[in-house]
Amino acid sequence: MTGAGTAKVSLIIPHLRGQEILQDCLNSIFRSTFQNFEIILIDNASEDGSAEMVAQEFPTVRQIRSEVNQGYAGGCNVGIVASRAEYVILLNDDTILEPNTIGLLVEALDCDPELGGAQPKLLNINERTHFDYSGACGGLMDIFGYPFAFGRTFMSLEEDNGQYDKPSDIFWACGTCVIFRRLALAEVGLLDQDFFVHMEEIDLAWRLQLWGYRLIRVPQAVVYHYSGHTLPNTQRQKMFLNHRNSIICLLKNYSLVQLAWILPIRIVLEWGIIAVSFLRRDFRRGPAALSVQLRLPLLIFQNMGKRRLVQKNRRISDRQVMKQMYRGSIVLQHFLLGRRETAQILHQNEL
Repeated sequence: MTGAGTAKVSLIIPHLRGQEILQDCLNSIFRSTFQNFEIILIDNASEDGSAEMVAQEFPTVRQIRSEVNQGYAGGCNVGIVASRAEYVILLNDDTILEPNTIGLLVEALDCDPELGGAQPKLLNINERTHFDYSGACGGLMDIFGYPFAFGRTFMSLEEDNGQYDKPSDIFWACGTCVIFRRLALAEVGLLDQDFFVHMEEIDLAWRLQLWGYRLIRVPQAVVYHYSGHTLPNTQRQKMFLNHRNSIICLLKNYSLVQLAWILPIRIVLEWGIIAVSFLRRDFRRGPAALSVQLRLPLLIFQNMGKRRLVQKNRRISDRQVMKQMYRGSIVLQHFLLGRRETAQILHQNEL
């Protein structure tokens, strides 16, 4: 581990709760074959003794204490501002890294100056033969703003049989573990803290592409993840944030011409999800998605300033960015046509 100011990589870890998982995460980092890094732990007002544990067992870790929980986005931004390294790795505290992971991510960005970021392969820590829900093997997006991933479509997870072991471009890199080039972040800005948690990395990835950067997956780098440790996937709050933040991504990043026809279709799809959820007596997703639709005028108003800033500074057209998207509806493919593991193939066929 290298001292602050001389490190090539800053690992930024927001932490809220879970002393043992944090301990496992830090131990795995210190076993890395790449050692030119610093660790910045953002304590998001934890109350479980984690700060004391880290001070005693990992004294070289730099801790920044927040008196309130700033969420993933706020915590990461504090760490990015406090760091000075060429690259920053945003890392969930409920992860275990393979020893070569950091080095492989650094090597990927070293070899290609057009890359703004990269993601490792994410596997479920409790079922290591399967991809992790959070970002699997690299994020994808359909043109209506619904995210999915190589190895994961909604709640359908694929077994890892090496089918995505070839590095390739991705649309977004998962915040569970992602490396960014500092110079790129200086140009496009940091994570949108209004997202709080969920999809803030997708918004950032979209902006990186609008500025002309690319993102890739590095599948030889492997990270194991306790998916849903902080906020389980089945909680209504998470579903609300997923639906809300996804629409904010559209509002901020599409040009007015594209937004004029895509947003109405997205609204129709959302009402379809709401209707089906209530028919299936799903009283978590249905109310969560409904709440977002009722707030839509407010969301549009609240994000007008951010939208103007993105559109003013973008360098790349929607037509170019949409080449990296699935030009169809993953919702219809998955739920209406029942294609559980073919969205990635559909995406590749259209590139």
